[in-house]
This record gives sequence, structure tokens and C-alpha cells, in this order.
Amino acid sequence: MDGTLVDTEPFNTEIERRQFDQNNLTISEEEHKKYLGTASEAMWRDIVERYGLSKPVSQLVEENHAECVAYFSELKEIPVMPGVIDLLEKLWQQGVPTAVASSSTPEMIDLILTRTQLKKYFNVILSTQEVGKSKPAPDVFLTTAQKLGVDPSKCLVIEDSKNGIAAAQNAGMTCVAFQSENSDPSNHTEADAVIRNFKQLLAVI
Repeated sequence: MDGTLVDTEPFNTEIERRQFDQNNLTISEEEHKKYLGTASEAMWRDIVERYGLSKPVSQLVEENHAECVAYFSELKEIPVMPGVIDLLEKLWQQGVPTAVASSSTPEMIDLILTRTQLKKYFNVILSTQEVGKSKPAPDVFLTTAQKLGVDPSKCLVIEDSKNGIAAAQNAGMTCVAFQSENSDPSNHTEADAVIRNFKQLLAVI
């Protein structure tokens, strides 16, 4: 969802960097990028272990979640990636099963998909929080395929992060990397294909 369907990555990055400052953490931009595509809990657990923070992971996750909900609730508009709606309309009309498998929390997924009016296009919506392990583990994609009733080898995943691409491939799925203006191309080298706009995806399919 984040960075593919909607252009939320700059907002999420800003919120996390603000939280780093509040906790007196010096985390480089390069180090921060390594967490793209992972769940908030997995990121904060790693940071707590590496930096010896006394604050519990659960509290850091809750603070991040509360800030995200407040931030995105107050945004005048949540930007949808160009071409996404046209693509989803065509897939929906053709009866292609579609799903959202995201590292965001269930509440954030619902908030964003509802506000952008994208929710109606998806047969299954799932958070890594609901399946256990975060990306790059394949759990969220495998569970989504099961809920769709589709063999993993027949699934196409659209991802923008290195961890997401790894998760898709670990699930035995084909993965196309979406390279937006905010993406780091070096994260997409392991994808089966790379697109820069969603019109290209129809050609890939």
C-alpha cells in the first residue's frame, strides 16, 4: 500500500524521524531506508536492541501509531499514485482477484484505503500484524494468497521496498517493483521487472 498505491512514504519517514529526535536517536538516512517495508514493531524492536533504549518496544510502536493516525486523519488529501485507479478498475472489471498485503497496522490500512476510496477494489486486505512475521518474511503474502484462493506461483506482487520484494520472492511469487520519484532504484535490482508508472504494468501482465 505505502509507496505503491499511495504516496505516503515521505509522510511516514517524516513521522519516524521526528520520533527518532524525541528519543535522542541519531539514525542516518541510509540506515533508516533499511527499514522501509517492515512493520513498525520490527523496526523498533531492532532499534531498541541496537541502541539499548530503555523505553519498551510496545510504547514506541503505540506512539508511532498514534502519530500516524493523527497525521493522516488531518491531511487534506492522501495522494494516490497516478494510474492506480485506472488499473484497479480494469482488473476489477476483468474479475482479477486483488489484495492489499501491507506492513501498516490494520487501522492505518483501513484509514488510508477508506479516505482514498480504494477499499472497494480489493477482495482481501491484510496486515503483517495479523499474521505474525513482518516482511521480508513471506507470511503476509502466503496468507493473502490462501485467502484469495490462489496458488502463490500465480500471484503478482507490486512492491517498492527491498524488504517487500524479498518477501514476495520468499513466497514464490512474481514481483514487479514500482519505482516512484521517492524510490531508491538500488532497492529494486532483485525484482522480476521494474515499472515507473502503472500503465506499464498492464503491458507487463
